[in-house]
Amino acid sequence: MFLLDDLFLKPFVSLLTIIHDMALEEQYDVEAIRDELKENRLLYEVGELDQTEYERRKDELEAELEVAQKARERLSGRVEVKG
Repeated sequence: MFLLDDLFLKPFVSLLTIIHDMALEEQYDVEAIRDELKENRLLYEVGELDQTEYERRKDELEAELEVAQKARERLSGRVEVKG
């Protein structure tokens, strides 16, 4: 019975694990957040954003970056056991 469970459930569980990992990578993409910070700065420098909007967005992105970096650290320490 356990052999049949492994045959039918293992591919499904593996697929869910892959999708979950990809979603976390996308959600906590440190480089994408850094790019948004650069874009925010550029828009401010060319006059597209006023100072208050620039600072508000900068604070949001810096907080998001900090969360993403902490999440990446926790995820990188994760041990995966396959059997």
